[in-house]
Amino acid sequence: MGKIAQTQWDFSEAIPAPVSRRILTVSELTGNIRRLLETQIGQVWVSGEVTNLRVQGSGHVYFTIKDAGAQLQCVLFRNEAVAHRELLQDGQRLLLQGDVSVYETRGQYQLIVRAVELQGMGALQLAFERLKQKLQAGGLFATERKRALTKYPQRIGLVTSETGAAIRDVLHVIQRRQPSLEIILASCRVQGPGAAEEIARAIRLVNQWCAANPSRSVDLILVTRGGGSLEDLWAFNEEVVARAIFESALPIVSAIGHEIDFTISDFVADVRAATPTAAGEIITEGAHSSRGFFRDTTIYVRQLLQRRLEAEREQLGHLRERLKRLHPRQHLREQLQFVDELQTRMNRCARQKIRDCWIAVRGLRQRLAQTKPSTFVRQLRQRVRDFERRLRDTSRARLKEERAALKTLQGRLQLLSPQNVLGRGYSITTDAQTGKILRNAHDTKEGQKIETRLKVGAIRSVVSPDNQP
Repeated sequence: MGKIAQTQWDFSEAIPAPVSRRILTVSELTGNIRRLLETQIGQVWVSGEVTNLRVQGSGHVYFTIKDAGAQLQCVLFRNEAVAHRELLQDGQRLLLQGDVSVYETRGQYQLIVRAVELQGMGALQLAFERLKQKLQAGGLFATERKRALTKYPQRIGLVTSETGAAIRDVLHVIQRRQPSLEIILASCRVQGPGAAEEIARAIRLVNQWCAANPSRSVDLILVTRGGGSLEDLWAFNEEVVARAIFESALPIVSAIGHEIDFTISDFVADVRAATPTAAGEIITEGAHSSRGFFRDTTIYVRQLLQRRLEAEREQLGHLRERLKRLHPRQHLREQLQFVDELQTRMNRCARQKIRDCWIAVRGLRQRLAQTKPSTFVRQLRQRVRDFERRLRDTSRARLKEERAALKTLQGRLQLLSPQNVLGRGYSITTDAQTGKILRNAHDTKEGQKIETRLKVGAIRSVVSPDNQP
């Protein structure tokens, strides 16, 4: 068969042959993805921070869990029996168990939550708070059951690890402050699985030993360990340890971790110390303070004796003074002095009485002299003469005042007199018949007779037409 000739215009090889395609709808693709997620991934545990939390009226809870790089939509249905729903809060870091699925209506994948737990330290803190509430409700933290420590302990039980740092701190403090203190060690593990049971067993062992050996019984038990994380100290947050401390017949001091660390053992124990070193100082405080007291006893006793001697000397001086005051000779002298004072007072009173009598006599004499008729008449005459003189003087003064007032009125009358005005060149024109003063030329009539008064004499005249205005 010959080769088919091709031309430069033949593009058959450039056009690809038709390919058969499978076209899916959005619902089909989303369903496939959902089945793939549910079968290949299924149920998982996811950790992250809760955000955008909202509770619908239906009771379903919708939220997002996220980390630094991604986020995941979550849903917790109302009928799902999930504990710790209250932990779902914005900003809370949680561990979630659930099934990965797809919400086909929106085409987004989501986690259907089946379980909720706090993440890391939060879970331990939650367990701590629950046990604390339980034991507090049971009366293990009651203040009235706390027992006081003896001030001078002679022997103590020590519950701790024999290789830890806490035992070295306690022994160092005791050696420095109270070397005579005897220590009975009940060694146990203070960290890791089974440590709580060993701690409780050690506490009970010390109590049993003391019950079996009453002559060598300890005064208290110190439960201690050094610092660490919450997980390291967790053995002292176990209920078995709390029960052992509560049931102990001996007072217990708890010194767990550092000052900021608090455990269940601290709340149940009779005394809580911030650190193992502080516990050693609390236990030895009585003996340590007594050492200083005994050291200063000699000086203190010497001071007391000196004060007592001074007080006795002062008391002796007071007694001597009292003896002097109570001697019969002194009493007799005081009585004689009192008699002299009475005599002086009597003489003074007698003189005063005589003086008062003379004053009264003089007063009576004066009154008698004043009551004589001649004296009375003389006094009346003198009063009459005084009245006459006063009347004459008063009349003269009154007449003088009246004359001055009259002169003043005359002067004022002279100033207001028409004659005085006429004397200055003025005149007064009146109607000759009626005597009415004319003040306006329009009030005159032709032929009217008028009279013009001057300072000296008067002029009569008749109004002419030429004088009409």
